[in-house]
Amino acid sequence: MIEFRTLANGHPDLAHSPLLRAALLTMQYAQKHGTIGLTKTKSFKRAFVHWAVEHFDWPGKSAEEMFRYNKVINEYEFPPLEVLHYMLISLRLGRHFKGEFQLTKQGAHLGEDAGRLFAKLIPYFLFQIDHASYARLDERPFGEWDIWMNVINVEADHGTTEAALFETFYGEPEDWHTVGWRDMAAFSSCVFRPLEWAGLLTETRDDGVGKHVCHVFKTPLWRSALKLDTDDMLRPISVQ
Repeated sequence: MIEFRTLANGHPDLAHSPLLRAALLTMQYAQKHGTIGLTKTKSFKRAFVHWAVEHFDWPGKSAEEMFRYNKVINEYEFPPLEVLHYMLISLRLGRHFKGEFQLTKQGAHLGEDAGRLFAKLIPYFLFQIDHASYARLDERPFGEWDIWMNVINVEADHGTTEAALFETFYGEPEDWHTVGWRDMAAFSSCVFRPLEWAGLLTETRDDGVGKHVCHVFKTPLWRSALKLDTDDMLRPISVQ
């Protein structure tokens, strides 16, 4: 079983969630300006997309990096915004009206309460969104969230690697240099990346010569926001 605790507005651990931060910024922008302009295909207009790229401070997608090769960026080229836009509409926190995006009453209310917004947004993102779709993948990993998260809860409690976790679930010691790299990519895109976007995991990468190792750690938000069946299996963190 996976249970999300509702954290108080202003809880410091909420700052670990890139997706929550992006949602709050988008909702605050919509509140300040009244609406956000839409294209004919009902995507956010480029002016807002550029603002989002500059302000979201998205892991691995800095504004400098994104604008280095593309001076014009559309919504579909910035997946975090594309996914967030879809969720705000699906959860009825925002709506399209006369060629504009505007917040609903519920959206305006939750935009002022980060803890309740996290509890609304993140479970929907993790468990209802097709993560392979925005990752532009055909493959999806075999498994389900209840098992993935309860195992990661234990295995990553003191840090682990992406390859080690993959082997724990699937019994094959694959990495990015083996024929199983496609399976690793699907697992990374559909499990690790969503948990990182949610702010529950953080990753560091070693990219040396002939080496690509991804280290995985639980964030403080994982510990404060989640209640899992395997919590009683965790070892205390020793303080030196």
